[in-house]
Amino acid sequence: MRKHLLLSTAALALVFSAGAAHAGMDEAKSFLDAEIGDMSVLDRAAQEAEMQWFVDAAKPFAGMDIKVVSETITTHEYESKVLAPAFTAITGIKITHDLIGEGDVVEKLQTQMQSGENIYDAYVNDSDLIGTHWRYQQARSLTDWMANEGKDVTNPGLDLEDFIGLKFTTAPDGKLYQLPDQQFANLYWFRYDWFNDETNKADFKAKYGYDLGVPVNWSAYEDIAEFFTGREIDGKKVYGHMDYGKKDPSLGWRFTDAWLSMAGNGDKGLPNGLPVDEWGIKVDENSRPVGSCVARGGDTNGPAAVYSIQKYLDWLNAYAPAAAQGMTFGESGPVPAQGEIAQQMFMYTAFTADMVKPGLPVMNEDGTPKWRFAPSPHGVYWKDGMKLGYQDVGSWTLLKSTPDDRAKAAWLYAQFVTSKTVDVKKSHVGLTLIRESSIQHDSFTERAPQLGGLIEFYRSPARVQWSPTGTNVPDYPKLAQLWWQAIGDASSGAKTAQEAMDSLCEEQEKVLERLERAGVQGDIGPKLAEEHDLEYWNADAVAKGNLAPQLKIENEKEQPMTVNYDELVKSWQ
Repeated sequence: MRKHLLLSTAALALVFSAGAAHAGMDEAKSFLDAEIGDMSVLDRAAQEAEMQWFVDAAKPFAGMDIKVVSETITTHEYESKVLAPAFTAITGIKITHDLIGEGDVVEKLQTQMQSGENIYDAYVNDSDLIGTHWRYQQARSLTDWMANEGKDVTNPGLDLEDFIGLKFTTAPDGKLYQLPDQQFANLYWFRYDWFNDETNKADFKAKYGYDLGVPVNWSAYEDIAEFFTGREIDGKKVYGHMDYGKKDPSLGWRFTDAWLSMAGNGDKGLPNGLPVDEWGIKVDENSRPVGSCVARGGDTNGPAAVYSIQKYLDWLNAYAPAAAQGMTFGESGPVPAQGEIAQQMFMYTAFTADMVKPGLPVMNEDGTPKWRFAPSPHGVYWKDGMKLGYQDVGSWTLLKSTPDDRAKAAWLYAQFVTSKTVDVKKSHVGLTLIRESSIQHDSFTERAPQLGGLIEFYRSPARVQWSPTGTNVPDYPKLAQLWWQAIGDASSGAKTAQEAMDSLCEEQEKVLERLERAGVQGDIGPKLAEEHDLEYWNADAVAKGNLAPQLKIENEKEQPMTVNYDELVKSWQ
């Protein structure tokens, strides 16, 4: 696929070297020939019809210089290097698609929201900001935009119902604020070959009394981690777990990306717990945040959250390579592919393309992986009906500070890179699936055996339990940066798990308090609740049919459970 991408990029460069002066259907047909072919859910006639719509809709904006921005991942590299030049050639709108770090995207977005200066004409930012966009009202409601000012530049073939992530980009007012562009999940990763080895299976059963398999709960994950750590396989000492612990901004999203909910923090509810979400932030019946600490009915420092941090610390210290404690997200990511890790509690599926490269120790000679993805196990506080993991949904956002004509031109590009014409091909390059039609495409049925369970997961009913940060978080940029500092204090040993989470919830409430005092979010901004003890808020939750904050479970080592991977996949089908 990578070789094909390089070839197609070169071919497109030749096709489009004439520039935008001759934009139109000839350029569109050249693009379809060179890049798309039958890698689309649309046949050639429908592809050409969709391209004709873009050609016609773009005419009023031809010659404009439009700037958009996203984080640097494979999907966006493809958009920037292949799709942006193609769009320019077809429409005459000159697109510059900048690639910068994820934190820098949020910083630019924040600056534009605060200053009103138009830095970029559109942003691909995480749907984690949905609560921020809804409450500050600095982003255009796409629902209103498509019905009014943007109606003439909204593709009749956009087919919103085909996008699998719309519930993540819809606010409590029922309106869509962001359009998904790429999507990936955090899933359990394990060495399928080691788990099916007869000696390993026999030794595990003899020691623990149950079958080695995909862990359903954290208790089984812990046993498996212990079993493999120090075991010799193919002449090498292996480890039962992988993670990272350096006090660094990347440690923050390691936890905001749904770690607490996997343990059982928060309330039931999909895509996010209500009234208490997986950050431990509670809202009232009007979606106003009322607290983060247990003292105000939140759950950021409740028993489930503290348990989740303690397990992270215990496993990192006991079952991961010693170097992991000093690693960042970026440094730890490639380690499982080096062949010495038995399992990882969650792995971003955006790494899939890098995990299936020929010649890696985790790949078979026939091009199939020695590993598999499966649903993540849950902690002792988790209950049916709760979310079970995280999905990242990078989504197109139009700020109100962008002039209408520039927003219209950028909206055309956003729809082009997410269109049915190009989405199957883009999905094969980046493996960040956003459309049901692409997930079900025959080409992914053929490729599924090479992707270790990724396609099976996205075709399964389990998919709905994985979701991004929800609308309880009123200011993602301000609150997210608090997490890595608090967790970093726990991972360095400066604070206990309880002390770290007490500090985190207090810092979150300081932000909520400032927002309440400033009144900048109006009647949907924070309104802090009175303080009471854990028992009071637990009784209040139970009386209302809710869960959070839960009381401490004395024995947090529950009965371990595993499931056979192949049987699990069959049950989905």
